[in-house]
Amino acid sequence: MKQLIECVPNFSEGNDMGIIKQITDQIESVEAVRLLNVDPGRATNRTVVTFVGEPQPVIEAAFRAIKKAGELIDMSKHKGEHPRMGATDVCPLIPIANITMEETAKVAQQLAKRVGEKLHIPVYLYEAAQPNKERNNLSVIRAGEYEGFFKKIKEPKWKPDFGPQEFDAKRGGTVIGARDFLVAYNVNLNTTSVRRANAVAFDVREAGRNVEENGKKINKPGSLKSVKAIGWFIEEYGIAQISMNLTNINITPVHIAFDEVCKKANDRGIRVTGSELVGLIPLKAMTDAGKFFLQKQKRSTGVSEKELIRIAVKSMGLDELSLFKPEEKIIEYMLHNPEDNKLVSMTLTDFADETASESPAPGGGSIAAYIGSLGASLATMVANLSSHKKGWDDRWEEFSAWAEKGQQYKDELLRLVDQDTKAFNRIMEAFSLPKGTDDEKKIRKEAIQNATKMAIEIPFKVMQAAFASMEVIKAMAENGNPNSVSDAGVGALCARCAVMGAFLNVRINAAGYDDKKFTAEILEKGKEIEFKTINLEGEILKIVESKIEA
Repeated sequence: MKQLIECVPNFSEGNDMGIIKQITDQIESVEAVRLLNVDPGRATNRTVVTFVGEPQPVIEAAFRAIKKAGELIDMSKHKGEHPRMGATDVCPLIPIANITMEETAKVAQQLAKRVGEKLHIPVYLYEAAQPNKERNNLSVIRAGEYEGFFKKIKEPKWKPDFGPQEFDAKRGGTVIGARDFLVAYNVNLNTTSVRRANAVAFDVREAGRNVEENGKKINKPGSLKSVKAIGWFIEEYGIAQISMNLTNINITPVHIAFDEVCKKANDRGIRVTGSELVGLIPLKAMTDAGKFFLQKQKRSTGVSEKELIRIAVKSMGLDELSLFKPEEKIIEYMLHNPEDNKLVSMTLTDFADETASESPAPGGGSIAAYIGSLGASLATMVANLSSHKKGWDDRWEEFSAWAEKGQQYKDELLRLVDQDTKAFNRIMEAFSLPKGTDDEKKIRKEAIQNATKMAIEIPFKVMQAAFASMEVIKAMAENGNPNSVSDAGVGALCARCAVMGAFLNVRINAAGYDDKKFTAEILEKGKEIEFKTINLEGEILKIVESKIEA
């Protein structure tokens, strides 16, 4: 499996799109990396760039971008609201997939060494890449900013980790490190006062503020852990903001940060009007936020991913200053391959037309998965209707939990719609491989067997998910909104159809697989699921009939 690292360099230019484009062109010139986001800020005069790739291509792309930024940006003329010390001010690497923080730190050290030695730029390591814990904090390293580093760099304790011990007037210095996923997040206020914005920032940030008690200065921490914050005025929008770095969103997620700023601002007579994300955010952070705000309203959280994101955007006012586009702001969406959900992205008419065409895929396996998703969807609908039913207010959490479960089964079955067709296409590709020599025959046979195993496993997963969804369907037939009991009944019929249809695909593909021990085991499990499904369908329909006739 590929190791993936995210790189988020911050360049000290936010107004000249020509300069920004030349820098990002360098990143895109490295074939194996993917540029995800370019986020320029006029007031900060700073651009946050995000790209992803395997370790060595990421090093190459970052090196080229740092080199180009040093050529194009003159720090002696730079003005901006954000703290900064170099043309490439900071360049963090973040582990994304199949790579540890320790490994990412070593990659950051490789990049820093190359920048220092080849480009002759003073480079400081920070966070996990910095072995000296006394100088691993970015704000401590950057203290004094560009203007103060001409003197600071001469101090023995501030000798750069790599590069010359002389501050470069044009390019400044660069900080390179490895860190956890950081969310840069700004909250908008209905004031122009930086002093008042800073007061709120000090109230919430972990570092807090220094206060005097009994003649002594002591530190009073803020209310949020793993949060850095300052107040500033954004001339472009004519408002003050709380600018925050959420350094560990597992400790303080974005919705908690927003809510706490709202409380502290309100205590000081200030209103929060909205917020903005700088750069990208993980999908889970957005769906968690959506659930949080729905729970505050005592509403069901068992709604679609799309709806959770919409609730999060509206609740935090993420679209106040500019349009919030999930496909451009959520990291998983940026990495998404459209081929992964080609079928389920179609309209109902196009999907039916594609199924009816002379192409053998999508076939029965994909249709079984889709029917199963409709069964889970009906159960989820009943749960949501029950959660919001007048007079059942004390049961909203019970039905919300069922709706969340139903959504999970629905999403899994939808994913399997395209997976089943992919499995079929892999078999066709394997059969088309050359077979002129003994080696080619061997490779072809192995590919056919691997593809066949996948074509057995995918519909078996459909069976498992559709059968599991019947737990939700039965609960809704028994305890859900009685006006929707027929919908639960139709859900049961869909689930049964999905299980039996998928099992036909398991059986036909098992006939072509050489590992008979594997096929015997999976067919035995399939028969058991089919048997249990038919019985459970009968139980659910009996409940439905009794309620319809009552």
